[in-house]
Amino acid sequence: MTNDPGPMVPLGNVLHKSETQVEIQPDRLYRQVTVRLWGGGVVLRDEVSGAKIAAKRRYVVRPQQFILSRIDARNGAFGLVPEFLDGAVVSNDFPAFNVDKQRLEPGFLEWMSKTREFVGFCQAASEGTTNRVRLQVDRFLATNVPLPPLEEQRRIVARIEELAGKVEATRGLRDRAVEETEALLASAFGAVFQPKQGWSELRIGDFCDKPQYGYTASAIDQPIGPRLLRITDIQNGQVNWKTVPFCDCPTPEKYLLQKDDILFARTGATTGKSFLVRDCPESVFASYLIRLRVGKMVTAEYLYKYFQSPQYWSQIIDEKEGTGQANVNGRKLSNIRVLIPSPDEQRRIVAYLDGLQAQVDAVKRLQAATAAELAALLPSILDRAFKGEL
Repeated sequence: MTNDPGPMVPLGNVLHKSETQVEIQPDRLYRQVTVRLWGGGVVLRDEVSGAKIAAKRRYVVRPQQFILSRIDARNGAFGLVPEFLDGAVVSNDFPAFNVDKQRLEPGFLEWMSKTREFVGFCQAASEGTTNRVRLQVDRFLATNVPLPPLEEQRRIVARIEELAGKVEATRGLRDRAVEETEALLASAFGAVFQPKQGWSELRIGDFCDKPQYGYTASAIDQPIGPRLLRITDIQNGQVNWKTVPFCDCPTPEKYLLQKDDILFARTGATTGKSFLVRDCPESVFASYLIRLRVGKMVTAEYLYKYFQSPQYWSQIIDEKEGTGQANVNGRKLSNIRVLIPSPDEQRRIVAYLDGLQAQVDAVKRLQAATAAELAALLPSILDRAFKGEL
């Protein structure tokens, strides 16, 4: 169904620039406002004493005024002032406008301002050099926008909010499905590594080669040596080897990576996280990583799975708290206790956890596929709404 979007009316007919100012007192506290980009809303920037405000006077904003950033309006920095910012102050770079509520519903204006067309209006009303583009208020107010009767505006707002609510509900269901699937996986890791009859418990140093620290070198883009794998190259248990830089390593043999090597981050925010090398080009590993090589009794795949379990992480956390530092060295790693079942049971556990991981990955792929669709849905709804098609 297509309705008449209404007559075209200059914004200046329904928006009137507020000139209300306050004299700044050095001994008073003032809330200052800023506006986030791309419809992020009007928010509190900070609260400061008048002594720290350079100007003698500032403009005062009131709830449901429409405010914009003259510098960033072309990037979607505008919106309605919320109730809790009543009386906050702004500089001349944030003009505020009173809405003529006899002709324009504030909610209608707020949704309209989230459309691509409205951002385009602000871009057209801005001028200046690359770094100093500012919206020209007179140009902005001369822009024509569709303005149906108030009753129709309210109907459109109610319909948009109904549809936007459904979009948010769908997004919430999607996010919750991923969270629940990941929680199931985490629970499974905790359950499968509970001690059972016939299992042994050994320390890593009992069945692995001595932990080895990586090579100290600067990363370079030119392919003059092997690739240098760093902590930052490992993302979500994956490495894009094409983006891993190179290094000058004249004798790389000691540090060359091979299949079934397990690497650990030994410091920083990712301390204790591990990575299993399954396939790689000629590469060495950087000094903030530690390498383990399994010697006997345990497969690399099983040990890597164990390193994702709560049983492993509780020991890493104990080590961190014991030293007061976020780091794991070779000695600490060698002392980590590992539950070891029979080879057949190791293979069964690996297969079971791989199956669960595949389910989590499938849900995440579905989430990624629907994320773009959901992101495009609200702009499409707004486009139809302000063309009179909603």
